[in-house]
Amino acid sequence: MKTALGRLRIMAILEGISYILLGITMPLKYLNDMPLPNYIVGMIHGVLFIMYCLLVVIVAVKMKWKFKMIVLAFLASLIPFGTFYADWKWFKMMEINNR
Repeated sequence: MKTALGRLRIMAILEGISYILLGITMPLKYLNDMPLPNYIVGMIHGVLFIMYCLLVVIVAVKMKWKFKMIVLAFLASLIPFGTFYADWKWFKMMEINNR
């Protein structure tokens, strides 16, 4: 959590968890007529998504990422489990290499 990349890694995990929770609350909303859980999780997911995107930009500028890496990091946030993969495959390796 001391570096921008460390904060991005944490945000990637939190955003991924919120995406999964959204997948759980959507059926509650549409099949069981329970909109409140989806509303709450949706708001949290929206905030985490925006924070993730901002951190991608911050880290990309600080670490001088190539355009391809920036696009991949953004695309990871749109695919279920994508941020978990991004953290495991890319962000973790970058953090290890920058020690």
